[in-house]
Amino acid sequence: MYYPRSFLKLILLGFLLASVPLAYALWEMASALDRLAEGSRAAVLNSAHASQASRQLLEQMTALERLVRQYMVLEDPGLLEDYARVRQEFLNTTRQLAPLGFDAVARAEIQHMVTREAALYGELSVTLAQDPNAVAQFIERYAGLTDMARSVLVAANALAEREISGLQKTAAQGGEKSLLLAIAAGVVALLVALVFSFLIARPIRQLDQAIRQLGRADFGHPVQVEGPEDMRYLGQRLEWLRVRLADLEEQQNRFLRHISHELKTPLTAIREGAELLRDRVGGELSKEQDEVVRIVRENSLQLQKLIEDLLHYHQTRAMEPHSVGPVALGEVIRRVLREHKLAAFAKGVTLEARLRPVELAADAEKLRVVVDNLLSNAIKYSPPGGAVHIELGVVGKEAVLDVVDQGPGVRSEEAERIFESFFQGKTPAEGRVKGSGLGLAIAREYVLAHGGSVGVVANTDRARKGAHFRVVLPLGETPSKLAQPAAAT
Repeated sequence: MYYPRSFLKLILLGFLLASVPLAYALWEMASALDRLAEGSRAAVLNSAHASQASRQLLEQMTALERLVRQYMVLEDPGLLEDYARVRQEFLNTTRQLAPLGFDAVARAEIQHMVTREAALYGELSVTLAQDPNAVAQFIERYAGLTDMARSVLVAANALAEREISGLQKTAAQGGEKSLLLAIAAGVVALLVALVFSFLIARPIRQLDQAIRQLGRADFGHPVQVEGPEDMRYLGQRLEWLRVRLADLEEQQNRFLRHISHELKTPLTAIREGAELLRDRVGGELSKEQDEVVRIVRENSLQLQKLIEDLLHYHQTRAMEPHSVGPVALGEVIRRVLREHKLAAFAKGVTLEARLRPVELAADAEKLRVVVDNLLSNAIKYSPPGGAVHIELGVVGKEAVLDVVDQGPGVRSEEAERIFESFFQGKTPAEGRVKGSGLGLAIAREYVLAHGGSVGVVANTDRARKGAHFRVVLPLGETPSKLAQPAAAT
């Protein structure tokens, strides 16, 4: 498909091509108006000339009849000279009427009137010598010519009416033609605009898809942009960026694998040494030495958990294939409860669950991590002898999971920040090993990947302590962004 060299030229070309049918329609309508105006002017002039000439013809014919009557009575030769002069004007007037658009009947009437007047003019000098009856009949014949002149005047009025009717018909036809032309031009302009809208939007849509693809850290699909040269150049730069980001992602993964291996090796030796000393393998320890061994052991455990959380958090942001399918959320929660049963028993915490059967399209492992982080967090902050309540239900088209503990709760000013990476609230945990501040951030990543939400429910009952976390997941189709969770804020 041909594209201009620049995106601006493509827009201008589309505008010009869409304007061509509209401009043609305007030109045609303007030409039609000009033709109608010219025809109107010609019709008005023709009607005016016909009306004026027919009135002159009637006046001249009346004057000829009057001169004949006077000549028959007075026998004055000067009257014949006046007759000849008026007759010449009469003939000139009939010649003016010839091209004015009279119908065939009116033209024949004019020609017949000229012929009869010529014949009467030839008999004028002879008639005077005849008897009075012949004179009276001769004058009657001139009166007939006057009646014919009146019929020509009527024909002139009919001609004016025909011209007006023709103008009205022409105007109506011109209006219909203009309407059809405007509709056709609008349709053609709309089609051209739709075609160029597609041509203009196509590279923009491809660029948008490429940017969204990079935003999802999907570096496995090449960026292809079709269109003008400048848009293709942008696509090439995005492809270069994709390749560069893919290289950086691979370098980051390789670095994390190496650094985790390098950290775990000496950390394992430290933990084993601390465990041997605690088990009195090297002999009995004094009270101070035992305290040092305890500190070393707890800090090594904390460091190991921090490394594992970092690796796990990075995996949630990496572009990896995930298994998405129907998941029985209640079964996932029961499995997590069994895994934490010993930890809760050791601390004297009671786990109370009320689970309604819920099935949704999701990644079972991700949901397991979400429930695991929320439950472990609740057990860690619950006091000895406390209880953790877990409830799963359905509200509308959403699954709702509530995890409530009896710990110190979440400060209102920290309700949003606790989901940030590495943030740890001011309320201390009851456990010995301090957390990394990534558990809730990972849980939020996975929930957002499923198109849901997670947050802290405000405690309106002052007599009740503890934190109340709520997870809301849609029961419909899982969004495509499940393959790449949104970044935590």
